[in-house]
Amino acid sequence: MSHAQQVTEQAPPPRTVHGSAARDAAVALLIGVLAAALGLTPWWVTGATLPLQNLWANQVMPDQMPFSLLPLSQYEGITLIALLTTGGAIAGLAIRLWNPVHRGIAKWCAVGGVLFVQIAATVQSFMVLSNGLAGGKLAALYFFGMLGGVVLSIIASMVAALLISAKSRATTALGVGLVAVPAASWAVQWAVGLAGRSNMPIEVSTIAHWVPAVLVGCALAWCGLKPTRRVVVWVLNLVFLWVVPAVFTAVQSVLGTRVIAGDIPEMMLMGRQVLTAALGPDGGAGPTVLLALGVGLVGVAIRTIGARKASTQP
Repeated sequence: MSHAQQVTEQAPPPRTVHGSAARDAAVALLIGVLAAALGLTPWWVTGATLPLQNLWANQVMPDQMPFSLLPLSQYEGITLIALLTTGGAIAGLAIRLWNPVHRGIAKWCAVGGVLFVQIAATVQSFMVLSNGLAGGKLAALYFFGMLGGVVLSIIASMVAALLISAKSRATTALGVGLVAVPAASWAVQWAVGLAGRSNMPIEVSTIAHWVPAVLVGCALAWCGLKPTRRVVVWVLNLVFLWVVPAVFTAVQSVLGTRVIAGDIPEMMLMGRQVLTAALGPDGGAGPTVLLALGVGLVGVAIRTIGARKASTQP
């Protein structure tokens, strides 16, 4: 066989690989777009009317506020974090379950899809906010403060997508621990969007309090304790479960007050005080951390027993 014939016969495989990579990239991009949209859907089902603003230029009724793809409001800070980070987490989980051949390409294309939707939603929402706010220093501080919070949430969304889509069980489990609290808040937003805040059963908030612990515990059980370095993932996830709710409480307390609005030193002081109290023994994190640890250890024990039984069977 001549050299030219060998080259001709070997040419199709690269084209096949290239086609497969392009197909994986296109599917992953679509996954990212749909995941980001799903992350924002709990807000969209409410009608996506911009919440009333304290610094709005004109006095209007709630139903007269303009359409906004994001719920921009200092009272909806935690909701914004939940909507954006959960979108990234859903994209990462979809890539993890799909396990494409060209994983690296697919992972980054999914991140690109999420980023496209979230940036588009951010641009549209802040244009609406900018057009309606009254002028002045306080309005500018509010605008750029909200923008900074949204940008940080989008970055957290990207991190969540990359962690959860990773091949390593430890890395995926770490990503689940990072987004467990926002994901529970996202689920609550579904209840709020469908039933209305005034009609939401009181049991929803009680269940939502324990959901992150169950998610973290299941992730730890799935991750396992071997090799030993995975203990680091356990420690970090339990720390996340302790710290993230405290940070959310501090952020919501600071953003939700009108008494010291615009007074940055006072807001920082209040945030530190609330955060310190939330991280303390009376903050309520102890039972949830213990529940996650218990679920993780029980899960590891069940998996170990099951593996031993499977190995002894003929």
